[in-house]
Order: sequence, then C-alpha cells, then structure tokens
Amino acid sequence: MTADTTRLRDRRDAGRRLAERLASLRDERPVLLALPRGGVPVAHEVARALGAPLDVLVVRKLGAPVQPELGIGAIGEGGVRVISSDIVAATHTTNEQLLAVEARERAELDRRARVYRGARPMLPIDGRTVVIVDDGIATGGTARAAIAVARAHGAARVIVATPVAPPDTVALLALEADDVIALATPAGFSAIGQWYDDFSQVSDDEVVELLDAAFDRGTRCEEVDVVHVGPLTLAGTFTLPPVAVGVVVFAHGSGSSRHSPRNRYVAERLVQAGLGTLLLDLLTPDEELEHAQVFDVDLLVARLRAACAWVRADVDAGALPLGLFGASTGAAAALATAAVDPMIAAVVSRGGRPDLAGDALTHVRAPTLLIVGGDDTLVLELNERAATLLPCEHRTEVIPGATHLFEEPGTLEQAAALAAAWFTRVMTAG
Repeated sequence: MTADTTRLRDRRDAGRRLAERLASLRDERPVLLALPRGGVPVAHEVARALGAPLDVLVVRKLGAPVQPELGIGAIGEGGVRVISSDIVAATHTTNEQLLAVEARERAELDRRARVYRGARPMLPIDGRTVVIVDDGIATGGTARAAIAVARAHGAARVIVATPVAPPDTVALLALEADDVIALATPAGFSAIGQWYDDFSQVSDDEVVELLDAAFDRGTRCEEVDVVHVGPLTLAGTFTLPPVAVGVVVFAHGSGSSRHSPRNRYVAERLVQAGLGTLLLDLLTPDEELEHAQVFDVDLLVARLRAACAWVRADVDAGALPLGLFGASTGAAAALATAAVDPMIAAVVSRGGRPDLAGDALTHVRAPTLLIVGGDDTLVLELNERAATLLPCEHRTEVIPGATHLFEEPGTLEQAAALAAAWFTRVMTAG
C-alpha cells in the first residue's frame, strides 16, 4: 500500500492506475468482482487491462435490529449466508428478528442482481483468485461482507483493491483478505469523493452497459472445422463465455443446421447462462438430402463423438463438463453418444426422438431432460415410453400449447430456460 494522495480525475482514471498496481496478477487469471455501483467503472478498466472476466458481487450487510449500522452478518447470491454468532448474541437478536432482516435484504439483493446481470448467473469463482474492487472504501463494512461472501463461494484467494481508503480501514481489511491494495491511504480521510475531480453518481444503466461489454469482450466466438469426413469438413460455430461452467454440443435434427434460428436462440440463452456451445452440421448438404443418412443414428453418433473429442482437445474448454443438446433425430444421437461415453455430464432433448436410440437408452448414465410440446402428441407418447427405459436421473417437461418445432409464442423461450437450468445445475453440482 502507499500513502500517495494524488487526486483522481474520475473512476476510469482510478481504474487505469489501479490496473498498473495489479499487473502482476495477470498470470493468476483472476476474476474481478466489482461492488456496485461505483466500483464497476473502476473494475472495468482493471479487467480490460488484465484480460480478466468481470462481474458484480452483490452483497447485503445484515444490520442488527436495534443498531442497523452494526453488521451481524452478510448475505450473497446463491443462498450464501454468513452470520457472526458473537454479535448476534451481544445484540440479543432473536432468530425471528434475524430471519426478518435477512428476508428484507434478500429481496433487495435479488432485485439488484436481476437489474445488473439480467439472465446471466454470477461468474463461478470456486478455486479462483478474486479481486474485489470498489471506487473507495470508508469504514469497510461492505467490503468485509464481500470478503466473507467471496470465501463462502469458494474463492481460493481474496484481494481487495481500491483507489483510496483510510489507513485504519486498510489494516482492518488486511485481517480478513489475503491482500489489500490501495493507491492512496490518506490519514486525513473524510469522504471518498474528496479524492476525485469527478465523483458523479453511477447509474444502473451504466453498470449494465459495462458488464455487458466485459462479457462480450471475454466471450470467444469463432467458426471452426470440427469433423473431417473424407475430403469434406463439417463446420461448427464455437462460443465460450468467460469462466464457463461447461460446454454443450448441439446435435440438430433432420432438416436443420447450425444456422437454424431455433438452435441459435437456444445456444444464445445457454451462453448467457455461462455455458459454452458448439453448433455444428453433423451431415453435409448432400447427405441431408438422403433420407437414410438423416436417420442413420450410428453415423450421427460417430460424428457427434468426434465433435466431443474436438471440444476436449481445446485448450480453453477441454477440462470443462460436456453436455449434449439434441433435437428430433439429433436427440437420439445425443442419447446414444451418452450411452457409450461415460464422461457426458448431461443430456437435453427438445422435441426429440429418443426412441430412435433403441437399446442404447438402457445404458445412459448422464442426467437427462426430455422437453416435449404438449400438442406434439405422437412425439410426446414416444418420449414417455423412452423415459421408462432410462436408468439415469431423468425428467420429462411438457410445455403446454407447443407443437413439434416450438413455434408458438413463448414456447421456445420456456424450452431454452429449462435446458439452461438443467445443464447448469448438473454441471455445477458435478
């Protein structure tokens, strides 16, 4: 730390200066967690300089009922709850009072998380170096809560970084964080804003804009050659968001392709949920015209397994859990692949034909979700029969009013949300 009291032009200037002090962390591949709202513009500059993913850390301090400024604990996303039993006892806070305070703060925490991040989940930080960033720290109450929440989420190392904080607060935080970095630690500290030329309020819209920009910047998206078929190559579109929790390979059905608006929509929703996706054409255009090829499950499985091998060989995605998403005949290929590949983490079928997988269904071990339209009566019956053969964890979700292609308003959105929830639950649990 340093006692340099040089004034800061604004939060972005503070972020650029802070990035210089944190440059040595680049090799640790840290995750930047900003305390909203003021910490976001600062952390955005640091994340850009370090090439690191950025998210907000939404925490709420739990104040004692008789003395709200005194923290008796803190809560964070994902049900994280950190309580100081000594302070609870000292303030004579009853369990009923504690639950009432927590319920009120939990509602506000959930609201803010939805505003800032939308459909995206919090970036996973288990086992990672985490840098908590704010635009300035006064008493350290929120920062201490953030440290506790980050550790509860499994962070391996927690660093607090801020442009300015008083020396006694830095010393207090150093007792709980692995390191505290402050550009300025003035003894005459009275307010954070006094060290900025421009300390105007940060809006929710600006927070959302910066988080979206950081997410897009950290997302890898490229056209790739995945499967080689003699002299031909099957192309794919590979997308990997920052700090992904897994990768999902798509197996499209007959008459579809990686350019299908339905497949692309589902893939976009999965990426927003923190999942990588590989959309590819399992058949060449000429093969698509051959009815026998379209329903050749063994052929589709061979190529889907080659696609899985491609993902596992990728330097960024290879160690991540791998799931399969199949539609129509592609669902049969996905299930048959899972039957012979015990490392498949999860399978989702949308309007699929799992019956075409035959006896392979009895060998599937990956948790499987079957999504079927309520008005797709024939396929619904086939799915219900197939489900009875699955020895793994499985569930059938019927979307009312949906037909085979999920073209009815809102039905594809429901299917995508179900798929994202299934993959993330299974992959994060694993």
